[in-house]
Amino acid sequence: MSRALFLFPSTHMAMWAEEVAEEASLPAELVPAPPGSEALCDLALQTFDHLEGAVRTALVEAGVDFTRPAASPPPTE
Repeated sequence: MSRALFLFPSTHMAMWAEEVAEEASLPAELVPAPPGSEALCDLALQTFDHLEGAVRTALVEAGVDFTRPAASPPPTE
């Protein structure tokens, strides 16, 4: 199953995001930020793709500062 990632400018924001997701009963966990993601913090919040919108809404409503990794370009033939 695919996963959605959220990146943060600080460890504080990452930990707050995990708390916000937990309080909203949304399954999410802190994981290492992927290499080359240009994340300012070494942590990322990971959740299921189908919950990306709900997690995004919860983070925005709480005031958590985050970004999403750039989409990978489609494979070339």
